[in-house]
Amino acid sequence: MEPNELFRKVRRMEIVARHLVDSALAGQYLSSFKGSGLEFSEVREYEPGDEVRLIDWNVTARMGRPFLKVYQEERELTLVLAVDVSASQALGGGGDKREVAAQVAAALGLAASRGGDRVGFLFFSDRVEGWLPPRRGKGHLMRGLRDLLSLDPGGRGTSLDPVLAHLGRALKRRASVFLISDLLLDLDRPGFSAAARRYDLVAVRTSDPLDEVLPAWVGLLAARDPETGRRVWLDTDSPWARRAWARRRAAALARNRAALRSRAVDLVEARTDSDVGLELYRFFRTRARRVRA
Repeated sequence: MEPNELFRKVRRMEIVARHLVDSALAGQYLSSFKGSGLEFSEVREYEPGDEVRLIDWNVTARMGRPFLKVYQEERELTLVLAVDVSASQALGGGGDKREVAAQVAAALGLAASRGGDRVGFLFFSDRVEGWLPPRRGKGHLMRGLRDLLSLDPGGRGTSLDPVLAHLGRALKRRASVFLISDLLLDLDRPGFSAAARRYDLVAVRTSDPLDEVLPAWVGLLAARDPETGRRVWLDTDSPWARRAWARRRAAALARNRAALRSRAVDLVEARTDSDVGLELYRFFRTRARRVRA
């Protein structure tokens, strides 16, 4: 991508993200995440009316009477945007999934920056393609978006293992991690379970209508898996072939949703044919209600 074209693209994305944040997302972000960033402070004796779920059972057993864990709200949060830049992200009938991922990253990053939080970027395929440690400031955010839009990844496949290993080394404190990907990978793994426990993990699934349904009546369609390079012929005139494609995609999505649900990981849908800002707003609103409950 030419430098001038890249600059214009990043600038347009910044304007759209600023509009989203100013109009809807900033307050929702603060309500959703500021109240959930808690740091352990001390233990004290249980008093009538305290929340039973905060009892420290180890200290209680040692002392013979109930003690409570006391937390204080962290003054700042760390937000990491882990963005899938593998080959499958560049596909779509209604638009480029990688551009949708950039729109999500821009909106989330700007909302976090407005809240005074640090933002980091991690780009991955089947390896870590880039890492910008969490920092504050608009300049840092714009650099992350430029890198995302201009990055030419060395890997074509997708794997979470290098991502989770890198985060484990780089993050020394609890962070909110947004995994922005089409999620065409296996989430039912011990490493992902450990990450869900360690971080405040949110999955953002980028998708396109072609991910779920084959176009009908366009004859034989030569398809190549962008990550493996394997070529296949798809008979779009065949109702059976279209149903088989839809069933396989639906089954894979159901497995991933079950894996996320069992690990208490929130899922946000970001489609090429839908309003990304509206989906983020709905997510923040739902989460804010849960935080206040």
